[in-house]
Amino acid sequence: MDSATKQEWAFGLAMFAGLMLIIIGLFQSIAGGTAIFNDKFYAATRNYVFEWDATAWGWVHLLVGVLLFAAGWAVFAGMTWARVVAIGALGASAVANFLSLPAYPAWAIMIIMMDVVCVWALTVYMRPYRED
Repeated sequence: MDSATKQEWAFGLAMFAGLMLIIIGLFQSIAGGTAIFNDKFYAATRNYVFEWDATAWGWVHLLVGVLLFAAGWAVFAGMTWARVVAIGALGASAVANFLSLPAYPAWAIMIIMMDVVCVWALTVYMRPYRED
């Protein structure tokens, strides 16, 4: 594969990651807003190690969602720092969703999978390519 093709793939992956960051940020914000305004929506589980109030989890998800949304726009703008911030925010998103698995497992697993795909796309874009 020649250098121009590799650059096109890297750029495409970065744009994919930017779009996914915006979508994940919106999803996180929706989940957070739901927990803040209607904390009875999520299932309450007993004897779970990370037992927080649904409203507290809502604020965590809302803040992570806003950060992901902003990082997605910055990735679209081509900011180098945005990829690093986005990877950190995606890690925080994955951890937050892992900790809230008992409340809404299907949603949390979906978001974690999207987080992992975006981290992969952003790290592939950051990797320098060498000529073979």
